[in-house]
Amino acid sequence: MNGEPYILRIKDVSKAFPGVVALDKVSIDVRPGSVHALMGENGAGKSTLMKCLFGIYDPDSGEVILDGKPVRFENSRQALDAGISMIHQELLPIPLRSVSENLWLGRFPQYKVGPFNFVDHKKMYRDSVALFKDLNMDIDPTVWVRELSASKIQSIEIAKAVSNRAKVIIMDEPTSSLTEHEVTQLFEIIRRLRGEGVAIIYISHKIEEILAISDEVSIMRDGKHVGTYLANELTTDRIIKYMVGRDLSNRFPPKGNVPGETIMEVQNLKSAKFRSFRDVSFTLRRGEILGIGGLVGAQRTELVESIFGLRPLESGHIFIKGKEVVMKTPTQAKAKKLALVTEERRASGIIPMRSVKDNMLLANIKRYVGPLGLLSEKQGERDSIEKIKALNVKTPGNKTLIRDLSGGNQQKVLVARWLLTEPDILIMDEPTRGIDVGAKYEIYSIIIDLAKQGKGIVMISSEMPELLGISDRIMVMCEGRVTGILDGKSATQEEIMRLAAKFIDD
Repeated sequence: MNGEPYILRIKDVSKAFPGVVALDKVSIDVRPGSVHALMGENGAGKSTLMKCLFGIYDPDSGEVILDGKPVRFENSRQALDAGISMIHQELLPIPLRSVSENLWLGRFPQYKVGPFNFVDHKKMYRDSVALFKDLNMDIDPTVWVRELSASKIQSIEIAKAVSNRAKVIIMDEPTSSLTEHEVTQLFEIIRRLRGEGVAIIYISHKIEEILAISDEVSIMRDGKHVGTYLANELTTDRIIKYMVGRDLSNRFPPKGNVPGETIMEVQNLKSAKFRSFRDVSFTLRRGEILGIGGLVGAQRTELVESIFGLRPLESGHIFIKGKEVVMKTPTQAKAKKLALVTEERRASGIIPMRSVKDNMLLANIKRYVGPLGLLSEKQGERDSIEKIKALNVKTPGNKTLIRDLSGGNQQKVLVARWLLTEPDILIMDEPTRGIDVGAKYEIYSIIIDLAKQGKGIVMISSEMPELLGISDRIMVMCEGRVTGILDGKSATQEEIMRLAAKFIDD
């Protein structure tokens, strides 16, 4: 490395989009054989900086030096060839292809027959098996990706990045979909790579992870580099202060909602799918925040999607305002004043190539159709601008493509979409997944304000502090069964974990 102490140097990199300065002369140095964490609120510029490094964006100015030599990549292929690999925050696999094909996409092993090249499927399978064995991952290379859970797909992306034998691996929120066991596996892989001299750039909003795995931490705010610090000298409070520019002594807003009468009652619901949820009963009160906790495989998402008409039910009853209802489709659920903010923003939430306004109006589009069947631009304009202001969506305007917003602001747009349908019951599946502490606080404030307005809130969360911080009651599930319902004021993490692991025999 020519005596150079850094494998990677990012010097004065700037990048602007219409109406937004995403990066403002950012400089960061990364040592070989180290885990260099990158932290900041949503919109701080972390992912933009990494996309400039990986050849997805072309920086407006600045310089990148890799292994002592200036580089400028026109595309991701060039970055990969130079020794930089990246695990992206948003999972975008090819669902109708096998694990092996996804793993070696763009670099399939081949053999020649005369003038023709053919994909060597046997070698691809052998290489996949060897890679997963080396990484201690239990994944069948022949399975189609659409049959896998989000955590398995995330594991495939990690394996793909490692397989490139890169000098620098960028990991953008690599644990967002992983189970606790898989996180432990990932940390073992990271430590091994670090021992082999590989530099890891690790982006995460999970402060506990950062403090556990990183050597150095660079913090960004509003597109600028705040500073780089030794991880063992940082605390959670210091990190939050550097990220948001102020003390955030309380991670949750004060609650002022008062639960009232029962607005929804669920009795003995059973999924039509084999080995899913069964015998699920609970009530939801007006103005109440009902948290749903549980481990991966608890069937929480399957439950709320069935209530919303996305999945079929075998049996059970749902009552809204005392009257039994049947909701076999989302349209029927909307008609009964239900709304659902799904878990996967990218896969089942936003439409990336459409504007903030279009994404907001989507669930209530009939409201904006005039007598001649034409859209009323004025009404849609007014409503979208009103929600942008009400939910404090940080965007240059309502015509900005939603893909250009941070994760937290995309989530606000999805909440706004469903608020425009004027629901009485709002179901939110992992509403703060992949967003930072500052944006989380704003989402919590929105949830509490909606409860104050008398709306019933059902919130699935895998983060126990979040469940304890804003829920009035917490329903815990395990293996498709309700194992307990706790009072939010007196519940503890230990109680939730005990119930989350409490299997009920039939």
